[in-house]
Amino acid sequence: MPFADRLADAVRRKGPLCVGLDPRWESLPTAIRGRHYGRPPLDQAARAIADFCLKVMHLVGPFAGIVKPQAAFFELLGPAGMDALKSVMLLARDSGFVTILDAKRGDIATTATAYADAAFAGAQIDRGRSVVWDADALTINPYLGRDAVEPFLTAAKAADRGVFVLVRTSNPGAGLFQDLVCDGKPVYRHVAEAVAAWNAPTVGGCGLGDVGAVVGATHPAELRELRAAMPDVWLLVPGYGAQGGTAADVKAAYRPDGLGAVVNSSRGVTFPFHPDDPDWEAKVSAAAAKAAAELRP
Repeated sequence: MPFADRLADAVRRKGPLCVGLDPRWESLPTAIRGRHYGRPPLDQAARAIADFCLKVMHLVGPFAGIVKPQAAFFELLGPAGMDALKSVMLLARDSGFVTILDAKRGDIATTATAYADAAFAGAQIDRGRSVVWDADALTINPYLGRDAVEPFLTAAKAADRGVFVLVRTSNPGAGLFQDLVCDGKPVYRHVAEAVAAWNAPTVGGCGLGDVGAVVGATHPAELRELRAAMPDVWLLVPGYGAQGGTAADVKAAYRPDGLGAVVNSSRGVTFPFHPDDPDWEAKVSAAAAKAAAELRP
């Protein structure tokens, strides 16, 4: 099944909530950290974040069909962190989640191909392939242009996977470059037009394609504008919750059929507690349930 249709199935079953997995050692429950004291520091932290993410996926499973591990928090912990990410990706797939690996890759030629193969089909070793992350989708940065995006598009198509291209991001400084006017319109609109063109050949049975766009909830006017400009494009919407975006802000991202957007919440769902809270699991479940209810189209 094409990526876009798998994503549509997840949204129809459980709604548009995407749970971002951004594990920070200092924010983890004290009980989980305590299990791993005595190990070398990086190994200690990596095992703890793996335990935490695995538990979070169990807790949010009734409310979300999509998870988005942020690669940076795993890479921070070196090889042990990479093992933790592998465990998280494996369990996510086995648990039926659609996975978006948030790495914001962007490079050219064989380097881009290597990043894409790591995310999707795996490494070609002699006559066989060895799976690495086996992600359903990958976030990518289009700043280097079409030849930097093409290897990701090619690899995603070959493996029935997807990409989400940065278009209008949720961070406060996004406008420094994205709002610059070129040929009568802001740069983010030029990127959106390119994404729409790349997506068009991949549109599946759900009416959406495999090339998505990252558009922040913290810019609701642009979100509305870009939904109209890219009617067949999945939108990955960060910025809801802890970054200040509201459920009302993201409504413009949905198409009339209720599809078209997945809305990410990271800290708001995964860290609604103090590390010493004995009932942290109940708070995660409650936060996920609240977000899922708010976000339903």
